[in-house]
Amino acid sequence: MSGLFSHGYALIVGVGDDLPLTVEDATAVASLFRDPSRCAYPDDQVQLLTNERADRAHILTALDTLAEQANADSNSIAIVYFSGHGGATPEPHLVPFGYDPNDLSSTAITGRLFTEKLQAIKSQKLLVLLDCCHAGAQASAKSPIPSSVISELKRSSGRVVIASSRRDELSYTGRPYSVFTTALLEALAGYGAFERDGYARVLDIALYVGRFVPNRTSDKQNPIISVSNLESNFAISYYAAGGTQIRKLNWIKSSDISDIPEVLNSTQIQSWQRRLNTRRRNLLLIQERMSEYVEYQEIPLQLIISKQETEAEILNLESSLSSR
Repeated sequence: MSGLFSHGYALIVGVGDDLPLTVEDATAVASLFRDPSRCAYPDDQVQLLTNERADRAHILTALDTLAEQANADSNSIAIVYFSGHGGATPEPHLVPFGYDPNDLSSTAITGRLFTEKLQAIKSQKLLVLLDCCHAGAQASAKSPIPSSVISELKRSSGRVVIASSRRDELSYTGRPYSVFTTALLEALAGYGAFERDGYARVLDIALYVGRFVPNRTSDKQNPIISVSNLESNFAISYYAAGGTQIRKLNWIKSSDISDIPEVLNSTQIQSWQRRLNTRRRNLLLIQERMSEYVEYQEIPLQLIISKQETEAEILNLESSLSSR
């Protein structure tokens, strides 16, 4: 055990209101980050805002606090997670608690303002996670990543944004959490780790949610990623408090994650074959998206290694299936 992941700072927001599951999503994410046996962030470095405390004023203040904390630590890693509605008109915006569509200036967080708050975070390692546009959201909620955030990414380094769905898709609820947040929690718990070295790494997380979210929604929801000048597949937390053995999450079924068992019936084989084919397609899509957003540099070596390892894993599984 290595103790606390002392350089990690996180702001976790679950708006609630007409999306009560967002509170459960955010609470679970914050709990995992604070869990001394998992991500192991210090309690006072994880801010959780839900329901009434997830209004515009509290979110903006918390973003300022995150900037102050991260900027005081030269080795800081900053995380911003938002679960709630996103809006696209009259300009892209996040929808906090207490939102009034007739008073956007006082109740919404525009993409421009959100970008300004991100710019104030000087940490060279910043991960923004947006679980927006849940099923049942307003028809206008189609812009998970404001264009101003993308522009900011291009001017900075070590910035990564992972959004739960494409612009024209909904993000689905589920049990125990939304589909995207469920996959995110699994990745943070180490299920997406390519190297079992005790760290949850940013590109491993991106590739994991990119495989499992489409798989679990029949390709109706596809996460997208934007990265800027990423020099390494940096660690954002421990996944087992510095240990390397993954601790099982209570909703995980062996058929979802674990290796193929020794004996499979024909139905199981067909199911695994469909999953493998879906994972391969989605992996290629994520790599294509990443290459579109990374400008003026080659794709990081670690991403290429991760790609090769993922493809090798899929080929091995397919080989195992074909031999049965």
